[in-house]
Order: sequence, then C-alpha cells, then structure tokens
Amino acid sequence: MVDCLDSKTKLFALRVIKLSRYLMEDKKEYILSKQILRSGTSIGANVRERKNAQSKLDFINKLSVALKEADETTYWLELLVGSEYIDQKMFASLERDIKEIIALITASINTARSNL
Repeated sequence: MVDCLDSKTKLFALRVIKLSRYLMEDKKEYILSKQILRSGTSIGANVRERKNAQSKLDFINKLSVALKEADETTYWLELLVGSEYIDQKMFASLERDIKEIIALITASINTARSNL
C-alpha cells in the first residue's frame, strides 16, 4: 500500500519532470532544469528506499537524504523564480508542495529518532 509520503513525493516528482521539460523546451534553459530534475525526483526515490532500510538508523538516513534533496530543490525553485524562468504563481504552488513534503519527512525522522 502506498502511504501519504510516497504518494506526495511521487506526484511532486511528476510535476518536476513536467517543469524540467517546460524549461528545456519552452525556455531553452538546460542547467537549472537538470539540477531541479535530479534533486526533485531524488526525494521520492529516497523516501521509497526507506521501506527496505536495514535498521532504524538506515531508515533515518534514507529520510535524511530525502530531506537534503528537498531543501536543495527549494533552492533551485528560488533561483528559477528569481531569474524569472517561472512565475510567482508556479513557484508558490511548487513551494507549497515542497514545504508539505519537508514537514512530513521531518516528522517521520523525529518519530523514528524518538523510537530508537
């Protein structure tokens, strides 16, 4: 069964894929689009990997990597809006999603740490 965090990170990754395609095809922007594609899709991959963690510490580590990737993705989004490759409306929508994902990952990490 897919949990909330898996679902949200997968939907976010699909949005990032579409954003990257838009940046490359419509804006002819190739560097930032590849950076956000890499970090934005990596979040969900690391969240998924936690299911096969070998220990609680490995579980926390997988989520910690996902959290780093989410923070990096936020940085790329800030650069994209600041450089006007995306508009404020698109940024606000993506930022809302990534903040929710960061909150969920952080809560999961904190719960796992308290259960050590």
